[in-house]
Amino acid sequence: MKIAILPTISTSFIVISAVFVAFGWYHIVKGNRETHQKLMLWGSGFALAFFLIYASRTIFIGNTSFGGPENLKLAYHLFLFFHITLATLAGVFGIVTLLHAFNKKFAKHRKIGRWTAVMWLLTAPTGVAVYILLYLLYPGGDTKPMIDAILGL
Repeated sequence: MKIAILPTISTSFIVISAVFVAFGWYHIVKGNRETHQKLMLWGSGFALAFFLIYASRTIFIGNTSFGGPENLKLAYHLFLFFHITLATLAGVFGIVTLLHAFNKKFAKHRKIGRWTAVMWLLTAPTGVAVYILLYLLYPGGDTKPMIDAILGL
């Protein structure tokens, strides 16, 4: 079995990011603001690294289409659409949450941060599931432009 290196690295980064977010959330609940801040910045850094690898790969190489059985294709694409939507929302919420923190608007940061963390902690495992389905469980399909892979064309 050949392992796709860039998807493996980017998926690892998103998992590492989620671990930092989870520990960061734990520390703010315990009142450790400084530790929370450091962990969340590390989590954001790994999320940014994921995004840069993913976007570069998408632009320069393309995305891999689902190579599994035909009868699972629709379910996979529905799941993928859910993951992409959740990841996009989590990314936008993450930026807004960070901006509130940097601007010392902590009431807004606290309010939106809870939602952001939950979205991020759901995005990471759904991303791992997509990775497993595309690269481990089934042989990947063709690599093609992003829109073709998403729509199953």
